[in-house]
Amino acid sequence: AWEMGYTGTDVTTAIMDDGIDYLHPDLRHNYSAEASYDFSSNDPYPYPRYTDTWFNSHGTRCAGEVSAARDNGVCGVGVAYGSKVAGLRMLDQPFMTDLIEANAMGHMPNLIDIYSASGRPTDDGKTVDGPRNLTMRAIVNGVNNGRNGKGNIYVWSSGDGGPNDDCNCDGYAASMWTISINSATNDGQTAGYDESCSSTLASTFSNGKATSRDAGVATTDLYGNCTASHSGTSAAAPEAAGVFALALDANRNLTWRDIQHLTVLTSKRNSLYDSNGVHEWKYNGAGLEFNHLFGYGVLDAAAMVDLARTWKGLPERFHCTAGSDSTERYFSICNPIRITIDTDGCAGSDSEVNYLEHVQSFVTCESTFRGTVTIYLTSPMNATSMILSQRPNDDDSK
Repeated sequence: AWEMGYTGTDVTTAIMDDGIDYLHPDLRHNYSAEASYDFSSNDPYPYPRYTDTWFNSHGTRCAGEVSAARDNGVCGVGVAYGSKVAGLRMLDQPFMTDLIEANAMGHMPNLIDIYSASGRPTDDGKTVDGPRNLTMRAIVNGVNNGRNGKGNIYVWSSGDGGPNDDCNCDGYAASMWTISINSATNDGQTAGYDESCSSTLASTFSNGKATSRDAGVATTDLYGNCTASHSGTSAAAPEAAGVFALALDANRNLTWRDIQHLTVLTSKRNSLYDSNGVHEWKYNGAGLEFNHLFGYGVLDAAAMVDLARTWKGLPERFHCTAGSDSTERYFSICNPIRITIDTDGCAGSDSEVNYLEHVQSFVTCESTFRGTVTIYLTSPMNATSMILSQRPNDDDSK
């Protein structure tokens, strides 16, 4: 992508995190003060809070992955080193509120192009959580009206809960309005912390199971320092944000939906495989390979930018409610249930759907041990997605 002349020029990515060290020599020239804000302290200076025993370096590390300067002899280089980066400090506080989240995710939607988040909710294998009302409204408004109608791109890390967790239970990563990104190791395996879910669209490279402190991603750190140990899907999401910034540099008319389609069409399976032998590669109804750990593969910046340059855009999006089934049913491990909902895609109406992009399924169930429940969704073309997997630590009932 760089060889094609694209570096993310005039694209702004906001890092929604614990602040960024905007005085860092690798960041200060690409820092957008205009697009930044500190929602924890209610001031325009999202500088991290740190003491001798507490280091809020997470946001600074993510920012460097996106837009750290090139060839200045300091740290590494950002994926989109010609782009701008903004800091939205929101995580460094005793508790999170719906209002703070909504304000951050709706901040400067016509100035900010991409919002990158590497956190929330807790990766403990038993939490089911997602955006509250105000936050969801902010995200939906962003994709519908942000970037002067083209839609903001919300990038989310898939989570670090490991094989006993499921990012389908993370309402931020699993949202149709966001792009969730998982990690792959440099030898093509799953990382030990990877969660699986049907919403993961693609992956980027991060650390694996290695214990070396330098086994992670090289990027900026506090006090103007550098690190080679940024890790997890926290490091994967900003890499993806940088790639999307390159695509927007190549074609400023891309919408939020275009970015999702480009991700699906240009990501590469290569030799990626689940080292635990659980999640295999499958084909969907469109003949594309996918995997619940890697999505459609690892992002290919050159391929995405190349396709973005000639991309003509998508037709209008339509929404159709397929139907519902409110019949109470009892199920058990020995007695699974199957529910079939027939739909014609709202044929003949103004909302007729001919090509399927997203499916939202609303399921309510009670169980003596929620972690034993598995839910699959099968399309009319027999492509099956696991929208809830077993989580042995999840002992809730609803």
